Amino acid sequence: MFARIKEDVHNIFANDPAARSIPEVIFCYPGLHALWSHRVAHFFWQHRQRFLARYISHVSRFLTGIEIHPGAKIGRRFFIDHGSGVVIGETAEVGDDVLMYQGSGLVGTSTKKEKRHPTIGNNVVIGTGAVVMGAITVGDGARIGAGSVVNKTVPPGATVVGIPGRIVEDSHKTTADLEHGKLPDPVASAIRIVLAEQGALRERLARIEIIGGITVPSDIFSEKIQEIVREFNDGEGI
Repeated sequence: MFARIKEDVHNIFANDPAARSIPEVIFCYPGLHALWSHRVAHFFWQHRQRFLARYISHVSRFLTGIEIHPGAKIGRRFFIDHGSGVVIGETAEVGDDVLMYQGSGLVGTSTKKEKRHPTIGNNVVIGTGAVVMGAITVGDGARIGAGSVVNKTVPPGATVVGIPGRIVEDSHKTTADLEHGKLPDPVASAIRIVLAEQGALRERLARIEIIGGITVPSDIFSEKIQEIVREFNDGEGI
């Protein structure tokens, strides 16, 4: 038991550069408190002391802002960073070295008493506000971008972003790092392609109008399009 506690503390030092001392980690990290409470609740759940297990889980949620059902299976070196709002459902299974950020959830999509929550592999990172839904599998080393909604199985090493979640990178490389600011943005990329294509078409049409001597009214959309382009370019530097 003490070896596992020591491992949990060292895991926080490895994942959070804000951790400065062992007392700070032990007393001031709600994600760690939620994990320890879950282990106690899960023990009672496995021994069919269901009410006691749920009560421990309920108290833990009140104290930490993190809801982990006592039936959920959690692996080793699990870390919840800034854990307020994290939800993990009853039939969820979480592997080793998994990192979840605040507001993320492993939620069910069925009311039947069956496997209805996700299975998360090893070395998975789930970003802020991301939701993984249903009895799907997220493969080892996958990364779920902030705010994404994932309702389909994710292969190992993939990076998923968006609503619904789409694979934007498939590295097949296990990692416990998630650079939120460097994730691809498929929506912005699609808009840039459309704007570029529209610009090319406008140039071709202008040449045809000149050759044909066609008089056209002033372009009322040109300024708006330039404004949108500037906003996207400015956003890349944020």
